[in-house]
Amino acid sequence: MRVRYLPLLATMTVFAALFVTGGVFYKHFFTTLVLGHILADNAFIIIAAIGTTFVILSGGIDLSIGSMIGFVGVVMANLDAAGWHPLASAALMLAFGLAYGAFQGFVIDFCKVQPFIITLAGLFLLRGACFMVNIDSVPLRHPFVDAFADLYIPFPTGGFLTSSAMVMLAALAAAVVIAHFTRFGAKVYAIGGDPASAELMGVPARRTIVSVYALGGFYSALGGVIYALYTSSGYPLAGTGNELSAIAAVVLGGTLLSGGVGLVAGTLFGGMILGLISTLINFNGSLNSAWIMISGGALLFVFIVIQKLLVSSFGLGRAS
Repeated sequence: MRVRYLPLLATMTVFAALFVTGGVFYKHFFTTLVLGHILADNAFIIIAAIGTTFVILSGGIDLSIGSMIGFVGVVMANLDAAGWHPLASAALMLAFGLAYGAFQGFVIDFCKVQPFIITLAGLFLLRGACFMVNIDSVPLRHPFVDAFADLYIPFPTGGFLTSSAMVMLAALAAAVVIAHFTRFGAKVYAIGGDPASAELMGVPARRTIVSVYALGGFYSALGGVIYALYTSSGYPLAGTGNELSAIAAVVLGGTLLSGGVGLVAGTLFGGMILGLISTLINFNGSLNSAWIMISGGALLFVFIVIQKLLVSSFGLGRAS
């Protein structure tokens, strides 16, 4: 097995172990119903994390994800009140996410500023914009929202695949193709692995960085669209902290924070691990919600240590 698949294998092993553990200790846990709920509840986070995967693979970071999710929801809800169809407002927000991400990427490359600083500024800008649009929670009342929620594919043992999960899986499939079967994907890995060597090989650094952040912004906006449709509302504080959840999903999925190593498919399992931890604690019933963050943090710490060992043992990441 190639070394690049080791982080993904570790992620899948952890997910399988957690899922089997839940089936052993809790009745009715080992069913497609639980799996369907995990996919539905975490679809928007996984979608945003997919875009973040490209950013981290390129050696960057994006802290504006959660604010983008909140901003998209607030704007869609207010446009719904103004008579817009949700698909029209969603298209507008996807275009905005693409443009906003591209702008951040351009500033990062042109000004040679750390992505952390630029995207942190982007976080504050978008969160402030949420409150400029509306300070209250606004419902989405269009019939399309109900139709979207009622769309699902039934599974055996009472499970189902919701429309949100379907969109997430389609977004994942597109991302896998982009990352692993296109020249753009190869350029992202090259820049994340060794920027200097990539430029010597003729990789257009600025164009690639701008495209990476544009793609990340698009996926963050798509996550916001799904969140708005899933909750049937827009709220200016929605998405708070989701940027950290998305980054955690990427890391748990086996992508190295140093860039250049990781598989997009791993992000799916990383996001599902976070959802599975929450589900296990909810099934337990005797633990409060604080244990969700504690367990997720502990597992993230373990994965970072494992990544460090992989880098040291196999020469993965930029050091290679």
